[in-house]
Amino acid sequence: MSAIAVLEAGRFRSLVDFYATTMRTSVIVSFQYRVGQYFYMLGMVAEPVIYIVVWSSVARANGGSVDGITPEGFAAYYIVWMLVRNMNICFGAPYWEYRIREGQLSGQLLKPLHPLNYDLGWFAGMKVVVIVLWLPIALGLTLVFHPSLSPTVLDGVVFFFAIWGAYLLRTMIQSTFGMLCFWTTRGQAIFDLYMTTELLLSGRLVPLTLMPPWAQTLAAWLPFKYAFYYPIETLVGNLSTAALFRGLAIQALWILLCYGAFRVAWRAAIKRYSGVGG
Repeated sequence: MSAIAVLEAGRFRSLVDFYATTMRTSVIVSFQYRVGQYFYMLGMVAEPVIYIVVWSSVARANGGSVDGITPEGFAAYYIVWMLVRNMNICFGAPYWEYRIREGQLSGQLLKPLHPLNYDLGWFAGMKVVVIVLWLPIALGLTLVFHPSLSPTVLDGVVFFFAIWGAYLLRTMIQSTFGMLCFWTTRGQAIFDLYMTTELLLSGRLVPLTLMPPWAQTLAAWLPFKYAFYYPIETLVGNLSTAALFRGLAIQALWILLCYGAFRVAWRAAIKRYSGVGG
């Protein structure tokens, strides 16, 4: 093995050790504040429950379904939605503004790894806690709303990779938008426009099949669908094997494209950086 190969292997092992340590620390810290974490998740139950109740009522008034989705189908969608929504929480674009304004970025730039690595590792550790805390909540909602959910083993395996892929994808998107903070100290209006677009075209508000045809076509050409709708559908949509793996491939492609966009934006943005804050 050449010296370069040995060096690269050592760097890879160091990076793996870094992520493992960061995630383990995040899990420990999150469980120390597990009551607060749990109440936070309980607070997020209200939104999907409202969606379930409203759409189930519409379905029953419409003869038992809306575009083929029954009340039990809506229950399944939004119960899984809750896990995907919590898994998708990441270091958002507005926090780059806070990080710059408060001077935190200056210290982070002195560390050996890119700040994005710390964000990814820390929030990834939190996801382990999220999954554990979601299980009893999902059980309770299942007993109340009786979701129609019968995934296969393959569906479950693809879903596992899809929710982690969704987390990576949304992190890349948010971080790329966060680079705008190097040009403006008030990017909230731009972030709000992005969040509105994501809300409407990702399946986060309603299943995309209930959207107008033009919105479904537009969503198919944007990455937001693969951060919300696709992971949910892998578990509740009875997708074919081809559709499952095609979705994973497209999701992976979007992750790479958004990561590339972030790298380009970062190189341009960091040239403009000057430390501010206390």
